[in-house]
Amino acid sequence: MALPKNFSRRLIGGVLLGVLVYLGIVLWADAGKVANAVSNLPLWVLPVACGLSLANYAIRFWKWQRYLNLLGIKVERRASWLVYLSGFALSVTPGKLGEVFKSFLLKRLVGTPIHTSAPIVIAERFTDLLAYLILIALGGIASYPEYQWVFWLTLALSGVGLALAGSRTVARLTARVLKHTPYLWRISERVEVSFESTRTLLAPREIVLPTLISVVGWGLECTGFWIIANVLGGEAQISFLEAVFGYALGAVAGAVLIIFPGGLGMTEFSIGRVLRLQYTAGGLTKEVAQTQATAAVLLTRLCTLWFAVLVGLIATSLFTRFHGEVGEPER
Repeated sequence: MALPKNFSRRLIGGVLLGVLVYLGIVLWADAGKVANAVSNLPLWVLPVACGLSLANYAIRFWKWQRYLNLLGIKVERRASWLVYLSGFALSVTPGKLGEVFKSFLLKRLVGTPIHTSAPIVIAERFTDLLAYLILIALGGIASYPEYQWVFWLTLALSGVGLALAGSRTVARLTARVLKHTPYLWRISERVEVSFESTRTLLAPREIVLPTLISVVGWGLECTGFWIIANVLGGEAQISFLEAVFGYALGAVAGAVLIIFPGGLGMTEFSIGRVLRLQYTAGGLTKEVAQTQATAAVLLTRLCTLWFAVLVGLIATSLFTRFHGEVGEPER
């Protein structure tokens, strides 16, 4: 495996957790019926869904490049593309924080300190979260009053997080506390630099465009989910906006509860619950709706989360081919 051992262990742990989660979901929904639903899926559906996911990555690469430029990090475009995609290899880590692997690769490539570039991951996740909230609103949050608290709570937390990240007072206070804390005083200057990078990336004038880029990118993955859900739903067709709402809500649930690697379990549960309600509203019995929704969710995650991991591993292998072995992180 092209990943360093430390990162490889995280990936293996995420994969094993994913196996256990999906095994539990399939057994709960009746493995035989779910397998039968999956086997009836036309062959063209999964390649199309994966293609939409890949298009999402390409669109959001613009955001990555913009952030690099804002921080003055100069990287050749092909190498930058491989670094960006390599971060997906560790998508199944809590809060996708494994994507800090990109910062490690940047240091390996051009010498940029990890604490300087790591805030890019924070900015990416934050603007992705805002994009999901926009998609939820467009999908019709008013039609689902039972989920409105999730929307407003997440929006409020985002506002608080933005205020803290952009506060020079918080940055100085944090650095001061660290300077007087045993062992942690060594990283106080790095933390100050990270806060400075974060303020640059999340300045009010820099939030709108990256967020809109994410809306378009994640909207493509919503489209993939919509296709899969309607193919499996038969006569119980859901609208595009209903698919957008269900997918974005599940993504927010997985993103907010960062202890779940890649949102495993929580994202599947959230998307599946909404889709079951939409299927039953379309005329399916509860039992059939449960089976078809489970199959749709698992296939969607295969074409999104796990496809991203595969793309990331391929990109990391290409990175090592062109730029040499990655090596182990410095301690």
